[in-house]
Amino acid sequence: MLRAIAAPVGAAEFGTPELQKSIQSMIEALDVETDGVALAAPQIGISKRIFIVRYDRLGPPQEGQAASATVGVYINPEFVKSARRRVEMDEGCLSVRGMYGKTIRHDRATVRASDVNGRSFERGGGGILAQVFQHEIDHLNGILFIDHAHLQFESTAKDLPHE
Repeated sequence: MLRAIAAPVGAAEFGTPELQKSIQSMIEALDVETDGVALAAPQIGISKRIFIVRYDRLGPPQEGQAASATVGVYINPEFVKSARRRVEMDEGCLSVRGMYGKTIRHDRATVRASDVNGRSFERGGGGILAQVFQHEIDHLNGILFIDHAHLQFESTAKDLPHE
């Protein structure tokens, strides 16, 4: 399933208990992966164009501050724009544990997606958030970061976040 192009969420699926159950399953799967920052539906066996982001995990934990789980849900995401500037970034993935690498990603990216009720929104970001958008949309298109990364192995990059 990781190599297949995920199916769009249909208009009739928005707001349904089935969609909510899929998203809840994704949240639960990501919650137990404490080094994970994002997850695409195909990573847990759901071939739908959905990914989630744990915003509270995008940066280093703040000492003495409990992180609250703030989750962004992106349904049928598509790129609206991306920066011309591309940068080399460290990257890992929950689906290919123990492998890390350097990837070239757009420095900034904006996506348009729908929320669980079908309302359209746009969100842009730079740095790791732009990287997450690109990594997760790659998942929805059957592409893994190892397809284009210069790979390293676990002993050299244990503490990198995973998308």
